[in-house]
Amino acid sequence: MVGDPEMEGAPPETETEESGRGIRSLLPVASLVSPSGNEVQLPELEGKVVALYFAANWYPKCEAFTPALAAAYGQLRERGAGFEVVFVSCDEDAPSFERFHRAMPWPAVRFGDLPCKKGLSQAFQVEGIPRLVVLGPEGEVVCSDAVELVHRYGDPAFPFTPARVAELEADERSKFASQTLEKLFSIGYVNGSNDHQVPISSLVGKTVGLYFSAHRCAPCVKFTARLAAIYGTLRRKAEDFEVVYVPMDKEEDGYLRSCGAMPWLALPYDDGGVSSRALARYFDVREIPTMVVIGPDGKTVTREGRNLVNLYFDMAFPFTDEQVRMLQEMEDEEAKGYAPSLLHAGHRHELSIVSGQSGGGPYICCECDEQGFGWAYQCIACGYEIHLRCGRNVEGESAGTGQ
Repeated sequence: MVGDPEMEGAPPETETEESGRGIRSLLPVASLVSPSGNEVQLPELEGKVVALYFAANWYPKCEAFTPALAAAYGQLRERGAGFEVVFVSCDEDAPSFERFHRAMPWPAVRFGDLPCKKGLSQAFQVEGIPRLVVLGPEGEVVCSDAVELVHRYGDPAFPFTPARVAELEADERSKFASQTLEKLFSIGYVNGSNDHQVPISSLVGKTVGLYFSAHRCAPCVKFTARLAAIYGTLRRKAEDFEVVYVPMDKEEDGYLRSCGAMPWLALPYDDGGVSSRALARYFDVREIPTMVVIGPDGKTVTREGRNLVNLYFDMAFPFTDEQVRMLQEMEDEEAKGYAPSLLHAGHRHELSIVSGQSGGGPYICCECDEQGFGWAYQCIACGYEIHLRCGRNVEGESAGTGQ
């Protein structure tokens, strides 16, 4: 049941002093609804840290974040941390709300309670989703948006206060400063061909790409083929480069299929993905494929290995800032040989050459669907962009001047 209609229509800031402080002063309703449809009384939330989760079923970033929040929620509830989440839906219809809510273990504001949802959105100035507003036991705002904290730290971020965040950031800086290849792995080996165990110690002194990927992922399949070509080229050059597959597969069958398409080493799947998840959390991996490059000294060189391979192929090695600067200087010089404008078969307007300083990147090439940065052929009117190399025809000549 819901409360008085007049109270329901009032935004949180108009609540009377008689309501007291805490969550009841911010939620102008008598009860919430559980994923199964049962009532959840507001007194059950009193004295707890409460996170208002603004999200919608139709937005991919919300679908991606919800499992991360659910994992942190489960850990906190298991240890009795006094934490609750309230889903404030931005869905367009009741079936979408119900479908999304069933994937959550926490209560929600009723879908039809538009005044309450509108009041909360206005009170906390919610302009984008997902948004996670964390409130202290007295109803005070502890963190205006904890989405990034949950992504980066999970349940250790609780209670999401500035002091706790400062502790986590200091600990993170300390870990990265003392990082070694051996410390990154919870086990002392990785799998080679035919399940041959390769000691982690044998990788020390090499440039190592930690490749986060999964079998049922079209972008991963595409990038794996490109990385395999780069890997083979660098190995033939006798460069000290190795790749370790960090599986994001949900099933072992997918892991085995992925390994079959990869000529490099792989983290074992024996622990059910615990090691993989720990590495993904440590490097704040949000999407796959991702390649984190570790230098010969065991320190992180870059988390942008995928983009660098897509941009520069084997020339990206050893992925350092110095190498990237050199490649960018080479691109600047090479760009002088390209036509200032052209007509491209994939677009109806003339494309003009632009640099990174004049609007050229970063971008996704509309021709090859790969990462671009810096120089591009761009349609000023539409934002259509392609690599300079994609502006050449099959013979390798300029595709035209547009004149």
